[in-house]
Amino acid sequence: MDQERFNQGLATRREVLGAEYVDKSIASADDFNRPMQELVTEYCWGEIWNRPGLDRRTRSIINLAMLTALNRPHEIKLHVVGALNNGLSKAEISEIFLQSAIYCGVPAAIDSFRVAREVFKERGV
Repeated sequence: MDQERFNQGLATRREVLGAEYVDKSIASADDFNRPMQELVTEYCWGEIWNRPGLDRRTRSIINLAMLTALNRPHEIKLHVVGALNNGLSKAEISEIFLQSAIYCGVPAAIDSFRVAREVFKERGV
């Protein structure tokens, strides 16, 4: 593991998803899933999210669309939080899910809307 890239990824991951959630994920890692936590933190958050080609706001837009296509509600919930933290509005998130409905399927987009509403309610948005 590249410790410097891991530390950069950990910082980015905390800024986007929230320190409380990330710290809990890292702290609860055990021998079974620790390698996955390290992989995600180092490569996903350290390498990809810190590349200069796209800003965080754009990366959030892409993630919400892709996660809708994959119908991954747990990850959508995390990345709705991240999208809000990266400056997206509720209206923009709605537009992402509407666009996704056409290309990824209405049932997947309905689930994304449902999950996003939970996040908005929790965060008072």
